[in-house]
Amino acid sequence: MYRKMSPKPPYLADFFLPFGGKLRSDNRWVILAALVPWELAESFYSEHFSSSGKGAPALPARVALGALLIKEHLSVSDEEAVEHIRENPYLQYFLDFSGFQDTLPFSPSMYVHFRKRFTLEQLGKINEAIVFAGRPVEEKEEKEEEEEDRGNQKYGGPQK
Repeated sequence: MYRKMSPKPPYLADFFLPFGGKLRSDNRWVILAALVPWELAESFYSEHFSSSGKGAPALPARVALGALLIKEHLSVSDEEAVEHIRENPYLQYFLDFSGFQDTLPFSPSMYVHFRKRFTLEQLGKINEAIVFAGRPVEEKEEKEEEEEDRGNQKYGGPQK
């Protein structure tokens, strides 16, 4: 069973830190959290679950994809990745936790299931979206203009 999460972005100010303080908005994981197409990941991930309402609810798509991204970015084992997540409030924010918790977020064996629920093609689409979202505005506008020019050339000029 899978319950879709609301697509609301997490707010830095709302993230609970038991030892006080605030998360920095310029942290790499905070920045990456804003670039990842979580809704797209949710649509890919939710395809693997029935809507019968039976069984234990699955972990959210954001946790599944986020955990895979963390593991790959840090180049660590499944067990080590889970420990990094347990120890780091920025990684917990990245996974959309409401606050810091000093407990294992999930078993390292869950990585087996996370990997099964995203195909290489889907991960490629997600990666493209992250790269495109991370480009400066000027580069995005140039790419859109290039695509428009290619369309005009293909169809013999500007379309009206």
